[in-house]
Amino acid sequence: MHNPLRSYAIITGAYWVFTLTDGALRTLILLHLHAQGFTPWQVASMFLLYEFFGVITNLFGGWLAARSGLKTTLFLGLGLQVIACSLLLQPLTLVLIMGAQGLSGVAKDLTKMSAKSYIKLVVPED
Repeated sequence: MHNPLRSYAIITGAYWVFTLTDGALRTLILLHLHAQGFTPWQVASMFLLYEFFGVITNLFGGWLAARSGLKTTLFLGLGLQVIACSLLLQPLTLVLIMGAQGLSGVAKDLTKMSAKSYIKLVVPED
């Protein structure tokens, strides 16, 4: 039998780590692009894939979780974030930045959906 408090702590910790890396990823990219002389409109356009893939993931995330389980979608989201961050170890190009942002958008919504749903399962209702 599983311990609900332990599960709650693990899920919450994973979501916090994800939130920190996601915020850092977007902030560092934004600062780097500003230092490179990109205009605010150019920088904003580079972040479009992040939001677009987030919307697409929301459309299919519940279906995926129902078929494969919340644990799978949570780990998939966390794993995709690791890959997105790893992509930025390469010399940055527009295509690489947009690809990493798109991957991070998928990761964000998979992780958020899975963590929130998992918490509802492990925390008893009053």
